[in-house]
Amino acid sequence: MQKWFRWVTLLILLSFLVSCGQTDADTGVKKVGLLVPDTIDDQVWGTKGYKGLLQIKSQFEVDVFYKEGITTEAATRSAVDEYVDKGVNLIFGHGSEYTTIFNDIADEYPDVHFVFFNGNTRKENVTSLNFEGHAMGFFGGMVAGEMTTTNKIGIIAAFEWQPEINGFYEGVLFQNDEADVEIGYVQNWDDDEKAISIAENMISEGIDIIYPAGDGYNVPVIERLKEEGLYAIGYVSDQSDLGKETVYTSTVQHVDQLYLLVAEKFNKGELASGNLSFDIQDGVISMGVFSPKVDENFISELNDYINQYVESGDLPSK
Repeated sequence: MQKWFRWVTLLILLSFLVSCGQTDADTGVKKVGLLVPDTIDDQVWGTKGYKGLLQIKSQFEVDVFYKEGITTEAATRSAVDEYVDKGVNLIFGHGSEYTTIFNDIADEYPDVHFVFFNGNTRKENVTSLNFEGHAMGFFGGMVAGEMTTTNKIGIIAAFEWQPEINGFYEGVLFQNDEADVEIGYVQNWDDDEKAISIAENMISEGIDIIYPAGDGYNVPVIERLKEEGLYAIGYVSDQSDLGKETVYTSTVQHVDQLYLLVAEKFNKGELASGNLSFDIQDGVISMGVFSPKVDENFISELNDYINQYVESGDLPSK
């Protein structure tokens, strides 16, 4: 009787230990879907989302799916239904475009967690991811303030609400209080024509460095600056590959790493609903490669300021 009892006890203990090392069958990452408003081949925002999806596939060894050009409510609903039929339980909407629709349909899919960017939600199974862009803009602005020779710097912003815009402006003036900063607004992430038009006006006014803070038009703006022998601070991606002689550095948002971080939290049952913010301290924002034209002593000084910000949360001030 005692021997039988010991065996039963041992089996129960082993079962408990095994279960502690596994994700519950009703939780965790099963399959993952991605909706992109434009394309995964833009080499900036869409590409980063797709790379994040591939990282999740590799890390968790699960099936992943993506759809491009999903911009309407009808297309979003159709894609979500298709994903749910396939067993997807984590869906990323790659942009603020999905704010309203995900909030509207979330209650219909209680077993799915929806994720989008730069919006607001109070739904239990919806999370909004927000990059805290003020600090990255500040440090990018410091580089522009240091490197300008005309003391005229331009920002081509997509929208007024972007926190990196004020940050960049403040960073320029912190580093160089003699500089003038001009801001033009595209009112769209992807309007190349309007962004180039703003850039042309800035070039004609003697501006020698532009921060094209829109992931859909930054590449053509940088290419135009390259033609003129002028300079840029890259945006979202490390854009040094467009020309290290042209791009002094970039303010980089590691969207792919954030996707993986979100999936890891979801897999552990730790992904909070509501609005989440991420900054340099979270390892998902950094400065890009510096041009060889940027003085090493200045880079060292800048990195000291960044490290101080990581530790204290405070930007430098005079």
